Amino acid sequence: MTGRNQTIVSEFLLLGLPIESEHQNLFYVLFLAMYVTTILGNLLIIILICLDPHLHTPMYFFLSNLSFSDLCFSSVTMPKLLQDMQSQDPSISYADCLTQIYFFLFFGDLDDFLLVAMAYDRYVAICFPLHYTAIMSPRLCLTLLALSWVLTTFHAMLHTLLMARLHFCEDNVIAHFFCDMSALLKLSCSDTRVNELVIFIMGGLTLVTPFLLVITSYARIVSSILKVPSARGIHKAFSTCGSHLTVVSLFYGTVIGLYLCPSANNSIVKETVMAMMYTVVTPMLNPFIYSLRNRDMKGALGRVFCRKKANFSL
Repeated sequence: MTGRNQTIVSEFLLLGLPIESEHQNLFYVLFLAMYVTTILGNLLIIILICLDPHLHTPMYFFLSNLSFSDLCFSSVTMPKLLQDMQSQDPSISYADCLTQIYFFLFFGDLDDFLLVAMAYDRYVAICFPLHYTAIMSPRLCLTLLALSWVLTTFHAMLHTLLMARLHFCEDNVIAHFFCDMSALLKLSCSDTRVNELVIFIMGGLTLVTPFLLVITSYARIVSSILKVPSARGIHKAFSTCGSHLTVVSLFYGTVIGLYLCPSANNSIVKETVMAMMYTVVTPMLNPFIYSLRNRDMKGALGRVFCRKKANFSL
């Protein structure tokens, strides 16, 4: 840091998306529609699960929490992105940047652990159907949820505190549409080796380990199905697990590729597109993946609307 300007940075400028000015309004409408779809879709899932007693099961308990997490995860970055696309001042204060980092990590990690819980639930339901109710008790479900919140709180707080100890001197332009940790580390004039080491170690624990647990669960499910071949059973199992695996692939694939396997050849455009996949696209697609292909959710939607229609007729 010797010989460098020691002016402390009080705010950052978000470079935003690499979009040409003539296409700005078009993409603004597109992202606004995606964000509204994310909010309404996930809210619909939460409301349906709360209102329909048929959905008061462990799988839908975790799904409602995943929808809440997705809703919040998207809201950490999208409102600021939409505001910056219509503003000539894409600045964010130092405190707001750290706050965004904390909640981005918190809800991102919560998604991570909830996908593991849902994979375990499907594993027990398909491999141990006679013991499913006993194993997936309300107490276990609440314990898994509470553990997820505790672990995500610790992980998000750890990275936020480590980021808060860094100094930022001259360059305050973040080459991203939100306060991304990797982008911020490149701007710091402090020694970032501790931060990078913690990102690598904790990333392995909070991303790779859950990902392996999810893959192991579905591998055991496939193995169990193939031992007792049944056309109806195979179709039902793969229909349920297929939707879960779609979400898992979208979420883990982009996050691991971006943070744990970074490439020197990655351009800003490529990194931004990958970040958009798991911050915007995945939370928006989850309601469609879990509801449009799910007979229980369709049935719940029909029952709720029929009940409302009957009440109005009275």
